[in-house]
Amino acid sequence: MAYLALRQLAKSYDGVTRAVDGISIDVDKGEFVTFLGPSGSGKTTTLVMVAGFEAPTSGEIQLAGKDLTRLKPWDRNIGMVFQNYALFPHMTVARNVAFPLRMRRVTKAEMARRVREVLALVGLEAFAERYPRELSGGQQQRVALARGLVFDPDVLLLDEPLGALDKNLREQMQGEIKRIHREVGITMIYVTHDQTEAMSMSDRIAVFSRGRLEQIGKPLEVYHRPQTRFVGEFVGDSNFFHGRLEAGEMGKVMIEGFGPIRVSAEKLRAVDHARAVDVMVRPEDLRIVEGESARLNAVEMLIDTIVNYGDSLMVVGRAGKLPLRMRLSGQAPDLVEGAAIRVGWAPEQAHLIARS
Repeated sequence: MAYLALRQLAKSYDGVTRAVDGISIDVDKGEFVTFLGPSGSGKTTTLVMVAGFEAPTSGEIQLAGKDLTRLKPWDRNIGMVFQNYALFPHMTVARNVAFPLRMRRVTKAEMARRVREVLALVGLEAFAERYPRELSGGQQQRVALARGLVFDPDVLLLDEPLGALDKNLREQMQGEIKRIHREVGITMIYVTHDQTEAMSMSDRIAVFSRGRLEQIGKPLEVYHRPQTRFVGEFVGDSNFFHGRLEAGEMGKVMIEGFGPIRVSAEKLRAVDHARAVDVMVRPEDLRIVEGESARLNAVEMLIDTIVNYGDSLMVVGRAGKLPLRMRLSGQAPDLVEGAAIRVGWAPEQAHLIARS
């Protein structure tokens, strides 16, 4: 039995449109699951229904076999960390962290012990008597994290908690949250629209779109084997081509725009019921073809733009009328915009998705 189970969860605010439409997810005890999707995809609405701040229109929420669906937030023993920190400005760090314990009428001695321990966990024991205005953004987020952990919740929910931080601090806090997750072993559900954040932190990723669950799986599974075109386009950079399977063309897919390409037998078996397919090739799987390479699917690419990221180059161009992107890492060759080059990819690097 799943530790946290969402069963056909739905939410409509107007009785017509569903912000969340039949979401079912099982979360194991101690697991770190990220809800990933664009704005309006239903990920935060699902999270606040788990917290109890919104009542579902239909469906169930169960925790350790107990039905939480109609319980009030304070009866769920679930912690919540918000993007805007939601700290009390007139309270010290210690009093902010202790607030959930005071609401639960914990004794002063036990309260002091728990606050001391959780502030040590987030590295803020020396800041206990400071006020939120005296802290940096990262320190304020650590206070919010400590407050969410101090009462030993069954599940900790984090709603885009790093969205207000700059890139370097955000990456530092990602590592801190993962460290705390490992040390405490608590079940965490994390909401973000940042695919890199989701990939680097999660045990599993649930990808949302238009109120529906597109796919849930381990990060590399979602990245390399997306089940829908939306997932392939939203998680990472991608090249997508329209293709079709032709009778008599064994081991090949006909691509609209530049003809047949070879695909591995394993990838073809996965869509053997389909005639029309989307073909996905990640930009990092493309390489410059030098001389003859009969094993690769090779095409002529006209370079439009070259973007230098320091550790890699993104080469953007066209193969015939089809847009094409290639990422080159390490020591890249000298390339110029407007030049024509020959690029290719191996048959096993093309991922096929059946089109309805």
